[in-house]
Amino acid sequence: MMELALLSPWIIFLFIGAFDWGFYAYSLITLETATRAAVVYTSASSTNAADSTTACNILLNEMSTLTNMTNVTSCSGSPLVLSLTTPGGPDGFTASKVSVTYTTPALIPIPGLLAKQFTITRTITMRIA
Repeated sequence: MMELALLSPWIIFLFIGAFDWGFYAYSLITLETATRAAVVYTSASSTNAADSTTACNILLNEMSTLTNMTNVTSCSGSPLVLSLTTPGGPDGFTASKVSVTYTTPALIPIPGLLAKQFTITRTITMRIA
């Protein structure tokens, strides 16, 4: 009983840390997949490169499994911000550049290890076909 009383705070602390890390990792993987799907669409043709509405819908569909994305209908404010540009690539061809910023929901902070909330940005550039 004494061992359980002494070790249970540490076990609970480790469980909460593992839960938070898992949630943040899932958010990161989902954001990467959604950004990749949006840039594949925008790089399909030059007319798609400026279609932020469809790119936003792709992002919303891909990220719908995240807990703070249930009532999000646009990509212009927190927790999801989409930015589309068409820079010139180093090979002389135009490219589609999709940048997505996502703010995670607030979880249990662990001082010195995990913040209460993270803002993650993913940017992918792909040549327009």
